[in-house]
Order: sequence, then structure tokens, then C-alpha cells
Amino acid sequence: MDDEKIIKKYFYKLSKNNPSSLNLNDDVFFDKKKNLVISTDTYNEKIHYKNLSYPDLIIKKIIRSSISDLICKGVKPKYIFISASINKKLSKHKNFLLIINSLKHELKKYKILLCGGDTTFSKVTSFTITTIGFSKKIVKRNKTKLNDIIYVTGSLGDPYAGLLVINKKINCNQSFRNYFKNKYYVPDIPYKFYKYIQDIASSSMDISDGLILDLERMMNKQNLNYHINLNKIPISNKLKQLIDNNKLQKENFISKGDDYQILFTSPFNKIEKIKKIAKRIKIKITAIGRITKGDNLILNSKNKNLLKTMKNKGYLHRFA
Repeated sequence: MDDEKIIKKYFYKLSKNNPSSLNLNDDVFFDKKKNLVISTDTYNEKIHYKNLSYPDLIIKKIIRSSISDLICKGVKPKYIFISASINKKLSKHKNFLLIINSLKHELKKYKILLCGGDTTFSKVTSFTITTIGFSKKIVKRNKTKLNDIIYVTGSLGDPYAGLLVINKKINCNQSFRNYFKNKYYVPDIPYKFYKYIQDIASSSMDISDGLILDLERMMNKQNLNYHINLNKIPISNKLKQLIDNNKLQKENFISKGDDYQILFTSPFNKIEKIKKIAKRIKIKITAIGRITKGDNLILNSKNKNLLKTMKNKGYLHRFA
């Protein structure tokens, strides 16, 4: 039993009379009459972050990953509420100062306001972030069209490489360790893109649990499939070097989650507009495939379908 099955089996029926819930099949709640958009995310120690060694970085990670839910809908995040279950280690004065200073930085950087929340004591730390914004419309999931082009912003795989480096499962020099650790804790989110995505995207979501898993979520309940070219999936130069130096495989990094880039589809006639937007706001936007009626494919340079050999398509919370 994973999180998707629990929602479908137990919670879906409870939300059927509330159209703003979007059938619990999207990243947000959207009240069209009130132009109100809300998302909620929970982050648990040892699952979403390894431990409390870097409390100043942890708060950046959870703030950025939370507001990305609204950004990918084309909505500016305006308010956040933070609820925290805190243990004795985190409640120490020096750790609280680190958190407060980082939180102050993130609120200023993304022009969002802290509005409240709750604090409780717990042996294992946990944070729940509620993000609120306002918009007349959003880019939903499940609105993809046949022959749409599949795009991603930024580069993928650095945060997962960071997790491997933190867990000492990959050897690299100090410069690479610092780079990938920072990418794990402080994801690069395409904040400026929220102003433009409603004009170009047919469907959109952020990549939180993995490229392939999230792509299939974005397309679910539609009789459509995808073709993706592995060589076109963007990775950073540092990750390419890490893969080459350790004789690793690119496909083992591109769908592991924690990227918080935007995955979206767009019709062919928007190509030039997307290129102009990318240049204007200096955000990398890459076409990696298209929506088809054929079988789902991730083709490598040898035209082999990697889906047949991938052990998993992304991260699922499993309960039993």
C-alpha cells in the first residue's frame, strides 16, 4: 500500500462533493470563485532529510520544495504556515538561530509572508508547510494533448547524487562533495517561471518524486503515453563528470526525486515562445520527448527501452 493507493481507496470519496479539491489528483486545492490556491506538504526526519546536522539548510529545502507546488501551477506563493514537531536537539538556541536566519532569507528571497503555524514536541522532527497564493486559473495535471512536447526546467539528478555523497556511497573530492550536498539541501527552483507557464503549458507539475513517476501521474486518466530520449534529459556538468569518473549510468539518476524542477507539456506551436521565455528569464528549458499513442518509451543511444530495466520510476511512500 503506497500513498497513491491510500488516497484513492480511503480519501477520494470524501472529496467528491468538493470540486476545488480537484479529485485529490493534483498538487493543490483551487477555489476558482475565490481565486484561492493552497498546497500542504509534510517533511519527516530520516525520510525527507537524513538528520539535523544542517538545520539551516533543511529549512531552505522544505520551503523551496513547498512553494514549488504553486510555482508549477503558474501561481505566486504569497503566504506560508509552518507547523513543526521539534526534539531537544533542534530546540537548542544555536540551532533555532540557524533556522530563523535561513527562514528570514527564504521569506525575503521569494517575497512570501509567514502567517502562523504550530509547534509540538517529538522525538523525531517533522515540518508541515501550508502555502497559499491567489490566481484566476492554474495549470492542472491531466490536460496533456496528443503530440504535445514534454519539457523540463533546469537540470535533474544533482539532489540524488547529493544524497549518495552524503551517505558516502559515492567517492569524490571535497569540491564535488560540497556542490552535491548543497544541491540536495538547497534545490534550485525555477521561481521566475510562474509568471509565464500558464500561457504555454497544457499540463504541469513539479518533479518531487522522480521524472518518470511524476510524468505518469501528470498523464494519468488519459489514454496517452510518452516517448523520452535519455540523451536529451538535462544533467549538470558536475553530475556528468561524477557519472563518468565512477563509471555510473545516467538513467540511475534522472528519476530519483527531490529535483523540484518543473515538468510540463506544451503544443508544438509554442516552441519559439518557450525559447524566448527561457532566454528572457535565464532559465534552462529542455524538450525531452513527446506525448504519443504508442508504448511508453525511454530510449537510450542504442535505442533500447530503459523502462524494461529500471528498478523503479521514482519514490513512493509505502505503508505496508
